[in-house]
Amino acid sequence: MQSQLARWSAAAPRVAMVLVTLVPALACTTATPARYAAMAEDWRLSEATIRVVPGGDRLFEGVPVLERRALVQRVLERNPNLRAARQAWRAALARFPQVTSLDDPMLGAGIAPRSIGSSRVDSAPRFVLSQKLPFPGKLRLRGEVALGEAEAASHDHAAVRLRLATMASLLFDEYVLGARVLEINHTHVRLLEEFQRIATVRYEAGQASQQDPLQAEVELAHAVHRDIVLGAAFRITAQQINALLHRPTDRALPRPPSRSVVPDVPAGPPDELISEALRQRPELAAARARVTADQARVDLARREYFPDVTVTGAYNRLWQARDLQPFVGLQLNVPLRLGRRKAAVDEADARLEQAKSRRLAIEDDVRLAVRSGAERLTEARHVVRIFRDRLLPAARDQVEAARAGFESGRNSFLALIDAERNLLGVELAYEEGLADLGRRRAELDRAVGRIPGVTW
Repeated sequence: MQSQLARWSAAAPRVAMVLVTLVPALACTTATPARYAAMAEDWRLSEATIRVVPGGDRLFEGVPVLERRALVQRVLERNPNLRAARQAWRAALARFPQVTSLDDPMLGAGIAPRSIGSSRVDSAPRFVLSQKLPFPGKLRLRGEVALGEAEAASHDHAAVRLRLATMASLLFDEYVLGARVLEINHTHVRLLEEFQRIATVRYEAGQASQQDPLQAEVELAHAVHRDIVLGAAFRITAQQINALLHRPTDRALPRPPSRSVVPDVPAGPPDELISEALRQRPELAAARARVTADQARVDLARREYFPDVTVTGAYNRLWQARDLQPFVGLQLNVPLRLGRRKAAVDEADARLEQAKSRRLAIEDDVRLAVRSGAERLTEARHVVRIFRDRLLPAARDQVEAARAGFESGRNSFLALIDAERNLLGVELAYEEGLADLGRRRAELDRAVGRIPGVTW
């Protein structure tokens, strides 16, 4: 047995010579490694946009008033959905080195069975090394498929980022609106209490009926009930913001500003906004990347009609002549299963057409979202101006006139209550219009592909 090992050791240099001979054949040009390196660097740089503060207890420490921009930025730093999308991007990138790599080489060895334990029979060791080499272009196309999917995943990450920023901006408007309507309702509670006092004094003086203070009590009870409902809605909005921030829902938030500020500046002509959206909407960019990946899949499926090559190098001591002991060879698979390959091409073609149709559908959705968003933003601006400049002053004057008329006996208490109801409705509608203006601006920015609230 020791003599056999010695002969095998003596054969090792010859096997190494065969390996050296195979090295040039193992070289393979893969798909754009520079593009892969650039995409990997983009993924690495995205780490700077994510920051995790354990528990989030000190997230707004020392911040007295919550601002829209700060809320959007904190959500983009902390929300786990964005981290999940980033890891999906990482996983897609990791496919590239896998699909562009050659299969592991195969190494085999053998001896004559009758030589085992025998000193008279030569073991005639045989060593075989083989490497499968795909048909030229297959590895490149596999890499293009992987990079196309990775690019789509990167745009999916951007789409999640855009969606979360929009949600944060919309919740900010709800948060400000909730605080404002509570404040307005508190004001009207105090106003109704004063009206009830006036009605009671006039009733006791015999200048009004008992119906007046009773009507005031009914309106006051409705206002108190409304305060409970509005307070619950405000707390739920705060809980939703905390959930978006990935912190316990019972954590306190800074108080909202006195009013939601939305710049009264046009976002731009609709046609220009549509062109901008078609350039930078991440959903559309992801759809284009998937079309590119599916086109590479079609080309790859067509390459399957061509055979792969297996390069083989061997050293066989069975031959007595030393010049015949080493040899190299080639093996080819014979692509006879044409039905299977045709079906694979048909499948890839169908998926490509599906991806193209999805891209066109997304383009239509983008155009509609931008144009309708611009219309809604214009409408919201007009509504705010009408309430601010005309309806609010008129409603306030109406209450003052009804109050003066009631105190002087010129009109009924019901007219005063109706004026108060109208003022409450106008004030609430005005605050809703301001919140709606912020929502419409955020929705239009999202339709264009801008991060809402950051550029305001």
